[in-house]
Amino acid sequence: MQQLSIGGRRDELLPATSLQVRRGELLLVSGKRADQRTALALALSGRLKPSAGHFRWDGAEWNGSTRIKTLRQASAVVDSPGVNEPEQHLSVRDLATEDLALIPRRYRGSLLSEPWLKVNRFEDIAGLWAEQLPAARRIDLLTALALANPHTDLLVVDSPDRHGDPGDWLPKLEELAYDAGRPLAVVAVVMSVPDGWTGPTAAIGNAGPPDGDLPAGRPAESSTPETEDAK
Repeated sequence: MQQLSIGGRRDELLPATSLQVRRGELLLVSGKRADQRTALALALSGRLKPSAGHFRWDGAEWNGSTRIKTLRQASAVVDSPGVNEPEQHLSVRDLATEDLALIPRRYRGSLLSEPWLKVNRFEDIAGLWAEQLPAARRIDLLTALALANPHTDLLVVDSPDRHGDPGDWLPKLEELAYDAGRPLAVVAVVMSVPDGWTGPTAAIGNAGPPDGDLPAGRPAESSTPETEDAK
């Protein structure tokens, strides 16, 4: 994506940001403000229309004046605060029931929560409340539910570092991105890039004018004006 921005009532909800991510890659995008992280996650997954800038995915291109339905159908946003994070009083069993019901019927088949939880090895936490889940199990569960739709190719995780240390969520996202059986483009929008991370990164606001308050994080090595899968 190139120079994507979203206007707000007083200031920009998302300052101009450019980044690229490919299938088989995990990209970490840093941003200090929670509202900007969520805005980016929703825009990247086609759930919030940008005011300016453009996307490219699978050879199709969108800008602020065109519909992004195809992008929305190919992507999933995970654990976005105030958007689709699990309600604390919801059990894992009920959460699975709700999320599986959102999968388009032609892909859903006979998916039911009890057998799905068993097959995916979440039977041990089925009776827990969402708020009781350890950070690592939380990310395991929520990404698995997002990927129950076989047409999801782009996974956008909103602020996973609010729940725990990098060791709780980073290995899982790397595993998903580098899975040869189902390579995904994975984006984690984080408060800050973990120490020792050597993979691609970007920062919210990196395509706007210089600003001393920009979030930490180095630009991605191949920070090009598009978001698309590797050919």
